[in-house]
Amino acid sequence: MNHIHGGSFVLGDLEMTHGLLMQLALDLEAVIVAVDYRLAPENPFPAGLEDCYASLTWMAENAADIDIDPDRIAIGGDSSGGTLSAGLALLTRDRGGPRIRFQYLGVPVLDDRLESDSIRRLVDVPILDREILELSWRHYLSGSSTVDGKDGMGYAAPARAEDLSALPPAFIAVSELDPLRDEALDHAQRLMKAGVSVELHLYAGTVHGTYLLAHTKAAQRMRADLDQVLRRVLSAEA
Repeated sequence: MNHIHGGSFVLGDLEMTHGLLMQLALDLEAVIVAVDYRLAPENPFPAGLEDCYASLTWMAENAADIDIDPDRIAIGGDSSGGTLSAGLALLTRDRGGPRIRFQYLGVPVLDDRLESDSIRRLVDVPILDREILELSWRHYLSGSSTVDGKDGMGYAAPARAEDLSALPPAFIAVSELDPLRDEALDHAQRLMKAGVSVELHLYAGTVHGTYLLAHTKAAQRMRADLDQVLRRVLSAEA
């Protein structure tokens, strides 16, 4: 699995999810490659996304050396890691890059326009609010939006992507009390309308970032669900 950490495009490193990924790798008996991508504002879009694509292609090209099946590579991440994962799935499809077996989008940030009902209504919740989202998008989008000589906004903010067809199956985790809730639900619906298989989990009573609170029952349930679906989709029989 190619894993992309969160951090609002400007924060985070390989250590923030190391423990969770180590446990996931042990549970699944799988190889997980964590991407140390460049962060905004020093390195705005598309720098981080290109790093994620480079990591994915490295995995596929060196599959034998790291003892993985190049036809069983998943991508995924939480929060802005989910943004980059969704953008990576689109970019890889359009470039004819390595086959992606599955995409995991955990509480993803998908729409820079910030117009959803949950963005407007959930203004007094912990961890994440509109001000943080505005700042993170401003930093992330402060560079060029051009990718491969054309407008790349659909890769930066996947809610803007017009064509979601021919993408890998997705597991989307959504928190009920997360301002990002509605854009994730909308993305799931758009994927399904485009013919993409989607497993959608809405976790009642949770907020953005619950997945990091490993000692809580809610976080344990989230990880158990992810563990189960990854075990299924990455099996040799799938």
